[in-house]
Amino acid sequence: MPLVRCKICKKKFYAKPSWLKRGWGKYCSPECQHKAQLKGRFVYCDICGKKIWRAPKQLDHSKSRKFFCNKAHHMAWKNTILQVGENHPNWAGGESASRGILERSNKKMMCVHCGTTDRRVLMVHHKDINRKNNKIKNLIWLCQNCHHLTHYYSIKI
Repeated sequence: MPLVRCKICKKKFYAKPSWLKRGWGKYCSPECQHKAQLKGRFVYCDICGKKIWRAPKQLDHSKSRKFFCNKAHHMAWKNTILQVGENHPNWAGGESASRGILERSNKKMMCVHCGTTDRRVLMVHHKDINRKNNKIKNLIWLCQNCHHLTHYYSIKI
């Protein structure tokens, strides 16, 4: 009657001789067998500090070596720390005063090309395509559609 020790909890249990021949009989219960199969580790969420389990693949694929308990915490970190200012993929040098300059001028908020007056779709266009040249003579209002056509299809204004 062979008694063996469990590899996880070290408890003695009976293992049939046929199990031992096949290489079985290492764990006293399915729970211990399950614990032995887990290869990852516990990490802490960088936002709330909650303890979370991550598999080896998840641990290896983290470029920042930071872990989060849910998508909301991941996006909160990404939007407040990672993608702010110069780190944002759409960063264009920080020049964004043109809209305010044109709003304060006496030019009517209307698309110069199609005449749309919906403020939600109006954008500022630089005639000489120099974002840093914010002189009023260089700025005009265009709707999003006309602005796109101007830049990508060379529509003359």
